[in-house]
Amino acid sequence: MTAKRSAGLLLYRVRADGPEVLLAHMGGPLWARRDAGAWSVPKGEYVPPEEARDAARREFEEELGIPPPDGPYLPLGDARQSGGKVVTVWAVESDLDPERIVPGTFEMEWPRGSGATRSFPEIDRVAWFTPAQAADRVVKGQRVFLERLAERLDGGAP
Repeated sequence: MTAKRSAGLLLYRVRADGPEVLLAHMGGPLWARRDAGAWSVPKGEYVPPEEARDAARREFEEELGIPPPDGPYLPLGDARQSGGKVVTVWAVESDLDPERIVPGTFEMEWPRGSGATRSFPEIDRVAWFTPAQAADRVVKGQRVFLERLAERLDGGAP
């Protein structure tokens, strides 16, 4: 069986005191009271032949409700998550205002076993974090993308 695949965009901006990254807090009742490990790169699943970068742009718009930024996309590569899914991420410099997001929604039975279906936001908020703050909040399997971005920025790239 082929592993599921997701693709996403990690926005970053460089401030006088260093870089910051934009993370999305996962929506829905399962994540509502969590902070550590409850943030993610805005991303979503895709199935080839759709190209990963096209999926990353599409998912950004679906999850945040605004078009993805233009600009050079820095490939941060792939990472296999604990559940087996392979995530591919690009970094792109942008200064998105978190107040602009209009998240997409999903439906699920809640409370579980109730038979009632409710709608929840895909993400309930986005925020800018320093790399150290982001490492404490992001899903463990995505920390590698923060490390790769830091290497790119420290090495003079982009």
